[in-house]
Amino acid sequence: MKIQRRKSNLVNVGNVPIGGNSQIVVQSMTDTDTSDIASTVSQVKALHDAGSELVRLTVNNDNSAKAIPEIKKRLDDLGCNVPIIGDFHFIGHRLLSSHKSCAENLDKYRINPGNVGRGNRRDENFEMFIKVAREFDKPVRIGVNAGSLDPELLNSKMESNAKKAIPEDSESVEREALVESALISADKATRLGLEENKIIISCKVSRVRQMIFVYRDLAAKCNFPLHLGLTEAGMGTKGISSTSIALGNLLLDGIGDTIRCSLTPEVGGDRTKEVKLSQEILQSVGIRNFRPSVTSCPGCGRTTSTFFRELSEEIQEYLESNSKEWNEKYPGSSDLKVAVMGCVVNGPGESKSADIGISLPGSGESPKAPIFIDGDKVGVLEGDSIAKEFMSMVENYVKKRWSN
Repeated sequence: MKIQRRKSNLVNVGNVPIGGNSQIVVQSMTDTDTSDIASTVSQVKALHDAGSELVRLTVNNDNSAKAIPEIKKRLDDLGCNVPIIGDFHFIGHRLLSSHKSCAENLDKYRINPGNVGRGNRRDENFEMFIKVAREFDKPVRIGVNAGSLDPELLNSKMESNAKKAIPEDSESVEREALVESALISADKATRLGLEENKIIISCKVSRVRQMIFVYRDLAAKCNFPLHLGLTEAGMGTKGISSTSIALGNLLLDGIGDTIRCSLTPEVGGDRTKEVKLSQEILQSVGIRNFRPSVTSCPGCGRTTSTFFRELSEEIQEYLESNSKEWNEKYPGSSDLKVAVMGCVVNGPGESKSADIGISLPGSGESPKAPIFIDGDKVGVLEGDSIAKEFMSMVENYVKKRWSN
């Protein structure tokens, strides 16, 4: 069943369309010191090569602002034309105004309305920021964060809530403040002359249920494209599971135009993991396919041999290593579904449901592995070369089906 996407304005970020009828876009963010040009360029390219279609950089001081034009130039020289986004907090208005070349070379600006100043100063700083965006015709993401929510707005709503006969819980009040902050800021931006098709909104929190409720509310109240992200998601399985649940629920609701998985990487870990998780989530809910998928059983007492697990891993690695080339040579091959099953219980059934599948023998079964292609049994493999023969069959299937 096709997911009914929420309708939103179309915003162009560099060469990437966001919202409207365009596909949901994967975004990531560097963790390098932006003024370290070589390291930043290297990481941006790695993220883009992994599949990130937008990359955000911290622009927090004069040195990082001065580095943006050279970063953009080096990326262009490498043939890496990924749009880059400037992440501004506290002094973004000053940095953009003082470093016009930075403002010109960025493809989008991100502003957090909770930390652009207090009182009249907030309005002045915000106006200066929007003025630069208008001058260079750049889109802006108004990114509200629970951790840096406008304290004046939150305190005002908390005080009003306390006077109610039956006050709401504090999390509900915070949710209302998050949405209100984003919409108030978007309204201010449009009144300052920024066109609606230059605005993207996010309300990022670290709690799964709160994020889901905030975005559902936000989606019902505006037509701006929405950037989804469970911020400070955490490390390891906690970060992966929390992010997957939060984003998966909203995507199945048809909500979201760009997504980012804010995982905490291990020291010296692979930053591109957040990109791969974003792709896996989109693929798991049936929105976009990035690479062939493998269905494999978890193993049980019927599958005492580790062979099917080794074969599953080998097939997964094989598909990963070939998917980029296949996508270029055989468009559509990312839809390939492969099954590697370990015994007779579910093996034949799952293998028939895949494009190509192998049902390996379990404990006590005949040492033969039937092969199914497009639901039909086409042969049996046995002996020491099962893995090699099966991978050859997978490649032949891809060439035959998607060569045109």
